[in-house]
Amino acid sequence: MADQRIKGQEVEVLIVVDGTVVETVTDVQSFEVAAKLEIKEEGYLGEATNRYDEIFNGVRGRMELHIENDDVFDLWASIIDRAKRRTPGTQINVKATLNFPNGDRPRVLINDAFFGESALNFASRGDYGTVGLEFQASDVSVI
Repeated sequence: MADQRIKGQEVEVLIVVDGTVVETVTDVQSFEVAAKLEIKEEGYLGEATNRYDEIFNGVRGRMELHIENDDVFDLWASIIDRAKRRTPGTQINVKATLNFPNGDRPRVLINDAFFGESALNFASRGDYGTVGLEFQASDVSVI
């Protein structure tokens, strides 16, 4: 079977605000999502080793976007307005589509993401401007 490893060029990240794709926020520099798992450990009398279990505590992620136009600030405003309770019903979803060479296209869906610190950054005179977004959500699904 042919090598199926994929690179960043085969990953498409979309941000959806209230059901509308923020189409022009496309310059995704980096993207990460991780399951937040907690290991539980307990030792019992009469047993030689500890027992283990885990708890799922949602997901966390981060992404860095290059600024190609002012639409990224509309996203930023949506995040800030929801946090200030100006638009409490706003839902922001993140979707990553992984395009494998054999045609498989699993999608990682993070519904109702909540954002933490987000930073606007210009590292130097010659570097592109970026917006870094950190987020967490209750669940993730892969379809």
